[in-house]
Amino acid sequence: MDALASALDVVKVAVKCHPNIALLAALITGHRILQRLTRKQRSSILPRLRERVLIVGASSGIGRAIAHEYASRGSSVCVVGRREHQLNVVAEECAKLLPNQTAEDSSDKSRRILRIKADFNSVEDMVALRDQLEREWGGLDTLIVSAGVSALRPLLEVAGLERRDGAFYPPHADVEGVKHAVSAATAAMQSNYIGPLICVTTFIPLLSSTSPSPSVLLVSSLAAVVPAPTRSIYASTKGASLLLYQSLAIEHPYIAFTHIMPSSVEGDFRASAVDGGKVREADPNKHGLKREAVAKRCLEAIENGEKAVFMPVIMGRIAHFGYWLFPSLIERFAARKYKYVPA
Repeated sequence: MDALASALDVVKVAVKCHPNIALLAALITGHRILQRLTRKQRSSILPRLRERVLIVGASSGIGRAIAHEYASRGSSVCVVGRREHQLNVVAEECAKLLPNQTAEDSSDKSRRILRIKADFNSVEDMVALRDQLEREWGGLDTLIVSAGVSALRPLLEVAGLERRDGAFYPPHADVEGVKHAVSAATAAMQSNYIGPLICVTTFIPLLSSTSPSPSVLLVSSLAAVVPAPTRSIYASTKGASLLLYQSLAIEHPYIAFTHIMPSSVEGDFRASAVDGGKVREADPNKHGLKREAVAKRCLEAIENGEKAVFMPVIMGRIAHFGYWLFPSLIERFAARKYKYVPA
């Protein structure tokens, strides 16, 4: 209810500023209230203590926070990532968070909390992971895809061009410059699109055949639906996986697909930039969303069967729809957020 109260406060302020935006905010709020009143909660079908959750990209960031939330509810959790040491730490944290009634002995903990080193870009790793989950748990209820990489530089800057006084220096990108841009884009596409594709292709049949209430959550980004300067590579690859999962939701209506699109989140995610770019916006560790808050919202969205989730809700929705109504205005706000001034 806190989110609804906050949304209503924002609507009151918006009424004084712009009637069109106020109307949009009111529609968003009304839609959320209607959803809350009419949706059947998932836990009435699948009790939390019986839920089997796979989290890909659980060694840090939002994925790690989601693992903590599920473990504290008593669900069975499998954390997956490429960094073994961090996975071990997360698994130990999850084991400590299990409610007492679900963790009476060490063997129960080892069955409920699994840690598997694997790369979701590898078909072989994902198939082996699926087979292991079938052996250990007999199936899967919830798939969380929270892995990915960032990219922080304007595309032509990645290609080796600098713009000064309205002109490019050098005047054109050479072969090596274009190849460098392609290399960065390929790396981003691999982790932000191909990895999620491999993952969901591998696990959809297992989810549909073994769960009474199968669910898939993709941790996407507001950048996937609202264009931003310096994020051309990142946004386009995140947008590709978002559209993939939205299309799959239509192809597989018996599976509940949820897509969360947060704005800037605290943490060191930007250190994964495939283009070596620097952070231009305000320090995300001071101004970004809290990972724990995003994780709690993810679980809430899955529980309520929500499809598209924006964080913050009003800002995200207005930016999304506002781009089609007032594109120039949204572009100016985006340039200001990322402190980008065209030369």
